[in-house]
Amino acid sequence: MTARQITKRSIKNVFLVLMWPVYALYRALSMVGDIDGTFMSFSQALSLMPGKLGIYMRAAFYRLVCTDTSDEISVGFLTILSHRNTSIAKGVYIGPQCNIGMCSIGENTLIGSGVHILSGSRQHEFQDVQKPIQDQGGAFEKIRIGADCWVGNSAVIMATVADGCIVAAGSVLSKSANKEGDILAGNPSRTIRNRFVDSSQTQQGTVG
Repeated sequence: MTARQITKRSIKNVFLVLMWPVYALYRALSMVGDIDGTFMSFSQALSLMPGKLGIYMRAAFYRLVCTDTSDEISVGFLTILSHRNTSIAKGVYIGPQCNIGMCSIGENTLIGSGVHILSGSRQHEFQDVQKPIQDQGGAFEKIRIGADCWVGNSAVIMATVADGCIVAAGSVLSKSANKEGDILAGNPSRTIRNRFVDSSQTQQGTVG
């Protein structure tokens, strides 16, 4: 490890220790109330912390609370996580003003600002026209966003994204993108090309 990496790791360890009282308070309150509601309240409060201080605090808190989550992440200002059943891998960057539902995010993935990741596309049933939609319930699904993906600003993600994919800014992904390296755009999003296939063809043409 370089001196810079050692210093950064030391700072993160300090914040893990400093956030233990906050974590203990969260655990205590979650035992007497709705655990997801408590988690969201803490996420909302921490989202208001600006600058590097906020980034380190959020990373430490989510490392302590969320399963399989690294503290080597960057979660931006005003970004809120709504479910504790969320996993964020090492090297993930999440921009400001995002709403992150129940999901897992793979290593080194970039999430732009204003992105909404929903807990699936069936959170609200609406088949019974005699009953208000809010009374019909729904199903929450843990969405997977693969490693080394890039999700552009203001995209809406409702389904799984394979490793190495790019989702263009403003796109709405309602069906799973299961092919690695696909570049998707539009509403609803569709594949416009594949990073790996195009790269392979370019290299072959260059060699030839």
